[in-house]
Amino acid sequence: MINRYSSRRESVSESLLNKHLLNAKSYDRIAGYFRSSIFEVAGEAIESVTGKIRVVCNSDLQSEDVKTAKLASNSIRKEWCEGKPEERVLIKERYYRLYENLKSGKIEVRALPSDKFGLIHGKAGVITLEDGKKTAFLGSINESKSAWELNYELAWEDNSDEAVKWVQEEFDALWNDICAIPLSEFVIEDIKRIADRTELKSVEDWRRLDKGPPAIAVESPVYREQLGLWEHQKYFVDLAYKEHRTPYGARYILADQVGLGKTIQLALSAQLMALYSDKPVLIMAPKTLIWQWQDELKTLLDLPIAVWDGRNWVDENGLKYPNRGSQDIVKCPRRIGIISQGLITSGSSVQDYLLSKEYACVIVDEAHRSRRRNLGIGKEHLAPDMNNLYKFLMKISLNTHSMLLATATPIQLYPIELWDLLNILSQKNDSVLGSLSSYWRKTSKLSEGLELITGKRSIPFFDPENWEWVRNPFPPSHENPHFNVLRLSDSFNLRTDQFVISKSLMELSPIERSMIGFILSTGFYQKHNPYIRHVIRRERSYLEDTLDPTTGEPYLQKIDVQLHGEGDEGALVLTGYMKQAYELAEEFCNLLSKRVHGAGFFKTLLLKRIGSSLEAGKNTGYKMLQEWGNGGLELYEEEDETEKDYSESDIKNLTAGEHELLKRFVYALDSNEATDPKYYKTVELLKDYKWLNKGVIIFSQYLDTARWVAQKLSKEFDSVPIALYAGGTESGVYLDGVYSRKTKEEIKIGVKKHEFKVLVGTDAASEGLNLQTLATLINLDLPWNPTRLEQRKGRIQRIGQINPTVYIFNMRYKDSVEDRVHELLSTRLKGITEIFGQLPDVLEDVWIQVALGEQKEAEKIIDNVPKVHPFENRYNMGVEHIDWETCSNVLSKREKREYFLNSWD
Repeated sequence: MINRYSSRRESVSESLLNKHLLNAKSYDRIAGYFRSSIFEVAGEAIESVTGKIRVVCNSDLQSEDVKTAKLASNSIRKEWCEGKPEERVLIKERYYRLYENLKSGKIEVRALPSDKFGLIHGKAGVITLEDGKKTAFLGSINESKSAWELNYELAWEDNSDEAVKWVQEEFDALWNDICAIPLSEFVIEDIKRIADRTELKSVEDWRRLDKGPPAIAVESPVYREQLGLWEHQKYFVDLAYKEHRTPYGARYILADQVGLGKTIQLALSAQLMALYSDKPVLIMAPKTLIWQWQDELKTLLDLPIAVWDGRNWVDENGLKYPNRGSQDIVKCPRRIGIISQGLITSGSSVQDYLLSKEYACVIVDEAHRSRRRNLGIGKEHLAPDMNNLYKFLMKISLNTHSMLLATATPIQLYPIELWDLLNILSQKNDSVLGSLSSYWRKTSKLSEGLELITGKRSIPFFDPENWEWVRNPFPPSHENPHFNVLRLSDSFNLRTDQFVISKSLMELSPIERSMIGFILSTGFYQKHNPYIRHVIRRERSYLEDTLDPTTGEPYLQKIDVQLHGEGDEGALVLTGYMKQAYELAEEFCNLLSKRVHGAGFFKTLLLKRIGSSLEAGKNTGYKMLQEWGNGGLELYEEEDETEKDYSESDIKNLTAGEHELLKRFVYALDSNEATDPKYYKTVELLKDYKWLNKGVIIFSQYLDTARWVAQKLSKEFDSVPIALYAGGTESGVYLDGVYSRKTKEEIKIGVKKHEFKVLVGTDAASEGLNLQTLATLINLDLPWNPTRLEQRKGRIQRIGQINPTVYIFNMRYKDSVEDRVHELLSTRLKGITEIFGQLPDVLEDVWIQVALGEQKEAEKIIDNVPKVHPFENRYNMGVEHIDWETCSNVLSKREKREYFLNSWD
């Protein structure tokens, strides 16, 4: 029998759905599009079904997204969150019952990728009635409240055996498809969280009720639009927030390896500290990173934030605020402000205004740039000759409750550099290095302290000197689970903000001496020294190889890396005019170096550019000829800030000899019709190595190189869109040689949806970009700042990567500066990346010395790099499972945004 239903004539949900589902034995449903609303239909009727309820639906997933169970689970999680179920008006009791039914397996849901069958417009269902008979229905109705009760919908019911069999076959085919994804555990638990959800209406309520980080984080975009935080990230944020609430504040160096997400850890910590205190938060970062910081706080945490661009404050919408002078730097229009470290390194007068404020927290990214000038073996006993950034941080440390320093390389060349960072943190109180009389603070004792913690030196067990190292600072009991530390803290009546034991060794009781002896015998110098307690450093290999006891899975998904181009295949030969042009560039830079003092990167700029590509070298030669003779050459945006060590008058104009060499250089490249060998190698990798099929990111540090190769590839590969991801408004897509402008956000979405298999990026793409859908990486150039290679690799070697192995090819011209440096590093620093997790930034000087022909100086820098990490792997314990995901008490999003819109005034 056929029944026809129209929502114009009657309630379809009452006439068809509720009537048949009441006490039914089972229900199979092809539901259309996946959204949280598929659970809102039928109410008590669907809950009265005695048997199984199965729902198969469509999703925005791609087939490639479901290659692994982990990736499939993450994909369905993101799609669930995109429906914003937490913002819907809910009947809590129904959601509780829904959770119980999903948890027990009575209700099952599977989702199909949209590219498997196309969007599922066919909606149908089979209901096994209370008496065992079956009926089937077809219609336009999605499984949502609006579809069943509000929209104009049509449905046809047919209980004939033929109709029921036909619909059941369609359902079974979809349900059993290999790409059908079961509802993830996250979604099921999130239903319970939402059922329990209550909203805190004010920041004061959040503070008073002590709801902590999860109430702020769990509904932020990083959780609802991304995949949340890894366990090591939550561990640091939780630790920093807890310490911030103490009388002495949080004082930490976050030294995780590149690619482990330091920025989001610091950003979330900044958010929490700003919410807990009415004072502002100041973030200091290199100029090249300030806008990335603003973007990450906006997109991952939904935070309004302002950046000082050198003249004005610029808010998250790009709005500039009127500038009435340098004093405006302390009139930030947002609770959190970001400034460039260049303001400090250049000696700008604005630093005096910054020092006039009190802060809840100061965060310094790339903090290793604050360094002493008098570095070297045997100089540890000398007071540090501080650079401008170091001096400033020593002062502002006194003006902030908490301070977080971030660097992936806390030790560049000498262990004393880590002490310098701790010295900055220690200015506020005694929690870091103890009081002014502490052995850990005294420059005359620095070498001894380092030797003690690395095991190079030992002190006889009963020597009174041991007590001096132990008592100041004494490890706080809340940081240290050691039973004797807790007992001694009680014995000495130490308050939570006290870190120095005033008793001398002679004043200790026999029991106290015994407990001190036990602490020393169980590894005090290795386990409880200040260097360990205030540095948080987790290594990728540790996180990949260590199982989380709560899940039985590694803390971090393991991604193997196969590196190509390390041998002769990566050294590409230049011939004819191309070789002549490179030789002229070397001659030009050598001639310039004899006249200009300092300014290493200025003297080698042309070599850096031609080392990227012949196209970049030619463009730079033209620019130098046009601009240098007309008032000086401006800094390129890719260059890092350094303290000026040159005179602008020295480099303002070219000499006649320099000008002639530069003209010959440009002529050699202009008259050369041969194609750059880097392009041919790229095409070979994409075609012969099949990297195009795997998806590829092609990196260059310079826009002109990236734009050149993207345009040529778009002509080489017909109908293949080549995406260009660059800073500012330079991003776009080349198709058959034709360029169309796209935003960076559009490029990101296109890569995620597998629309772009080839992405060409400048170093704007090396940070904060998730490229899990791409499995290969080509470095067209080797950046002279080695950190950037690790940052680039981190775009594809990251959680969610659908391939167990990623492939990387590093290009360089044979006999170039890069080739010579590569040979030096590979022969003299075997395994260094395992020691540091990356090459230390100071090795950038190696490139400059090699470019200037100073081979011996380059070798000296390399040989000074420690062959063994001074503190081995003792930092790696900073990770454990912390449950934020089930938090149901959340701070109002509107209230949070309003709070951060407040200015510093």
